[in-house]
Amino acid sequence: MPSPRDRQARAATYVVYAVQGLSFASLLIQVANLQAKHGLDEGTLTLLLLIVPVFAGVGSVAAGSFAARKGSKPLLRIAQPVVALAVVLAGLAPNVLLLVPVLLLFGVAVGAVDAGMNMQGVAVERRYGVQVLNGFHCVWSVLSMAGALWASAAADLPLAVIMTLPMVLAVAGSLYAGRDLCTFEEEKVDGVAANDTSGGFPWRPIIPLCLAMGFLYVGDAAVSNFNTVFMKDVLEAGPRVIPLAYVAYQATTLAVRLGGDFAVRRYGPAAIVRIGGVIATLGFLGVVLAPNQPLGIVAFGLTGVGLSVVAPQSFSAAGKLDPAGTGVAIARVNLFNYVGFIVGAALVGGIADAADMRVAFVAPLVLAAVIILLAPGFQPKQAAEPSAA
Repeated sequence: MPSPRDRQARAATYVVYAVQGLSFASLLIQVANLQAKHGLDEGTLTLLLLIVPVFAGVGSVAAGSFAARKGSKPLLRIAQPVVALAVVLAGLAPNVLLLVPVLLLFGVAVGAVDAGMNMQGVAVERRYGVQVLNGFHCVWSVLSMAGALWASAAADLPLAVIMTLPMVLAVAGSLYAGRDLCTFEEEKVDGVAANDTSGGFPWRPIIPLCLAMGFLYVGDAAVSNFNTVFMKDVLEAGPRVIPLAYVAYQATTLAVRLGGDFAVRRYGPAAIVRIGGVIATLGFLGVVLAPNQPLGIVAFGLTGVGLSVVAPQSFSAAGKLDPAGTGVAIARVNLFNYVGFIVGAALVGGIADAADMRVAFVAPLVLAAVIILLAPGFQPKQAAEPSAA
C-alpha cells in the first residue's frame, strides 16, 4: 500500500507534468504569431524552431548527470521556472536577435524538465509498485490542450499578455509542487548499488527503448508538422475541416492514456507496446491510402491511439533497467525524443519535396512497424513484476 508520503509525491508529480504541458503549449501554439511578429520566412522559422529540440537534447543529457548526483527534485525546482521565464521572454522579445537566446534557454530548460519529471514519475511508480506513468502523461496532454484553448480564447489580447498569464500559474504550480517531490534518497532503491554516474551505465539494454522513442517521435513529428498540409493539399479539405486531423490525433492520445495504466497492469508493457505499434502502423497506412477527408481524419486518430503508449512505457522500462534510480537511463531515453522529432521533420519534409506527401508518410509507417519488433525490450527479464493495485 502506498504511504501518505507516496501519495504526496504523486500529487506533486501530477502538478509538474501539468505545468510542463501548459508551458510547452504556450510557446508552441504561438509559433505562427511569432513568425508574423518578426517577419520570418519559412526557412528562417524552421531553423529557429530547430534550436529547441537540439538544445533540449543537451538539457536532457545534462539533467542525467546532475540528477545522478543531486536527484531530480532540485533539478526541477530550478529548471521548471526557467521554462516559464523563457516563454514570457519569447513573447516579449522585440527582435530575432533576442529571440534566439530565449529559444536556446527554453530548449535547454525544457529538455532538463522532460528528463526530470519522468525521473520523478518513475520514482513514484517504483514506490507504488504499479504502472502510473500513463496518468502523468495524460495530465500533460490535458494541460497542453488547455494552453491551446486559452490562446484561442484570448486571441484579441497582446501576444506578450497571452503568453505571460499562463506562466504565472506555471511558476506558482512549480513552486508548490517542488516542495513535495521525491527527494534524492527517495528516488533510490535500498540495497541496490548505483551505477557509475560518469557514463558507465550500459547502453545495450536501453537501445530498444531509445529506438522506439526515436521512431515514436518521427511519427509524432510527421503528424504534428504535416497533418495540415496533408489535409489541405492531398485531401483538399477546407479551413473548418483541416484542424480536425490534429484534434483526432490529440483526442485519441488523451483517451488511450486515460486507461493506459490499467491496460499495462493487466496485459504487461511489452504486449501494450506491440499492440500500439500495430495500431500506429495501420493508422499511417490509412493516411497513405486515405481516399477522402473522413477516413483521413480517422487514420490520424489511429496513429494517436498507437503512438500514445510508447513514451510512458519507454520511461517505465528505463527505470526498471536502472534499479539504483540514478536517472541516467531515463535521461538517455528522453534524448531520443528530440532526435526522433528532428529526424522526423527532416525525413518527412524531404520525401514530400522529392516525391509527394502521401509517399512521405510511408517513412513513419515503416518505423511504427519496427516498434512492434522492439516491444520485448519493454519488459526486461530483470524487472520485477508489478504487484496488484
